[in-house]
Amino acid sequence: MRIIVINGPNLNMLGIREPELYGRQTYDDLVAFIKEALEEAGVEGDIYQSNHEGDIVDRIQQAYQRADGIVLNAGAYTHTSIAILDALKAVGIPTVEVHLTDTENREAFRKTSFVSFFAEKTIKGKGFEGYREAIRYLAQSGQDKDA
Repeated sequence: MRIIVINGPNLNMLGIREPELYGRQTYDDLVAFIKEALEEAGVEGDIYQSNHEGDIVDRIQQAYQRADGIVLNAGAYTHTSIAILDALKAVGIPTVEVHLTDTENREAFRKTSFVSFFAEKTIKGKGFEGYREAIRYLAQSGQDKDA
């Protein structure tokens, strides 16, 4: 099983950007955490980050017939990008949406998620642990389909 983890804009600024919300851990810390979670789940994976909407769309499209699951933290594009939603619908790959913070308890504009119109599951407000939960969910779903 192969899972693609895609991170959107400003996640590369973890540790610097609003540390009162996101903490002091860096993006490199997140990447190391995700690699460990993939290994624990016994799945292969790729990790990608971009600040550009079109690059995220391209990466989702490239996952077609190459990935069994997507973990997506689309960052601010969660609330604005129909293009990312359309890419997810086009490839039809099981997807879990992840957010480090609880978007329901933030600004009003963060309450709408276009990604959630496709994602099988949304995990919010669990910090890095949300990625582990998403990876485990997809790994287990993949095993259930194989059984």
